[in-house]
Amino acid sequence: MALARRVTTMFPLVGAVATAVALTGAAFFTVAHADCADAGRFVQRDDGVIEFVGGCVDGKDLPAVPKVDNVRYAVQP
Repeated sequence: MALARRVTTMFPLVGAVATAVALTGAAFFTVAHADCADAGRFVQRDDGVIEFVGGCVDGKDLPAVPKVDNVRYAVQP
């Protein structure tokens, strides 16, 4: 009886570890097959800010932020 209780308490742990391993494997597989010539790098600017430079994603590839009027508050740029 104690063995059955011990086994049933291990199921959530084993399930969580198996899920983590599967997601990590999927992430590594995706990155390995990304076909990117410039992987990018982190650069520290003179003012101390660290930014990501390069990479495969261009700003033009991203969707534009929709312009939404703020009805409740008058926002002045």
